[in-house]
Amino acid sequence: MRVLIKNKFMSIGGGSSVTDENNVPVFKVKGKAFSITRKKYVCDLEGNMLYMVRNKYWKFFVRSALIYNAEKEKIAKVKEKVFTLRGVYYVQGYEDEIVVEGGFFTGLAQIYRNGELMGTMSFRPRSIADALDITDSFVLEADEKDMPFLIALVIAVDNIRDRK
Repeated sequence: MRVLIKNKFMSIGGGSSVTDENNVPVFKVKGKAFSITRKKYVCDLEGNMLYMVRNKYWKFFVRSALIYNAEKEKIAKVKEKVFTLRGVYYVQGYEDEIVVEGGFFTGLAQIYRNGELMGTMSFRPRSIADALDITDSFVLEADEKDMPFLIALVIAVDNIRDRK
């Protein structure tokens, strides 16, 4: 499955739209207004929360974000690897070992689960029509069953990146 995650320009909480290749909405990402930790909720089309993403409030050298499930239990911590030219992010506490490698500066990142390729994400190439668009857009390709968690992961990495 391939989806486009596009941050909304005029959103009080910092929500995003998630559409398929035909521009049909498949998930919703709602941001919480005036949140110090930049809380965002990944929801299905009916509005049921699947995951919550928020930045860790206290940070010293390593920026990180937390992912919670629908029952509001922390299931993962996303941390950026320090002192590297490539963007590398580790997911800790999840049932599998997940690593995001490749970085956002190159435009393409691979997501590995237990050493095997799970999916890819990239910056969406801009056309002349949306050259003035200043919002972030990502293309995420992965299995449909993994898509909600990976959308939360992309939002977490984007939150970490935005805090720099």
